[in-house]
Amino acid sequence: MGRKVSYDEKIKIVQWVLDHGNNYQVAAKEFDVSYNRVYDWVRKYQATSDWEVLKDHRGKKPRLKGDNLTREEQLEEENRQLKARLRRLEVEQAFAKKLKEIRNREVNDPHDTKRFGN
Repeated sequence: MGRKVSYDEKIKIVQWVLDHGNNYQVAAKEFDVSYNRVYDWVRKYQATSDWEVLKDHRGKKPRLKGDNLTREEQLEEENRQLKARLRRLEVEQAFAKKLKEIRNREVNDPHDTKRFGN
């Protein structure tokens, strides 16, 4: 995996490549990034002529808060939160069950259940 490259660095690299006759290999060595990344950035810029395409938009989409949500958006957000809570509870329950099973394997006498609460 290559090093992290800021938005400003991407612009500088793409501009350098365009100024030097699309020499991707030299740019990759010059700026210590992979050939593929340089080629991809230049291709994206040339397709749109917009520097914004070089921004990194990965990660969670910001959630809208407050009164600017429609009723449908509010319900979707509540549904998402409830599903996440349900999933978390299911995982916790499965973990507790598995932990109890593992602990019970250590019991020599199957009738000795004093150590465990059922």
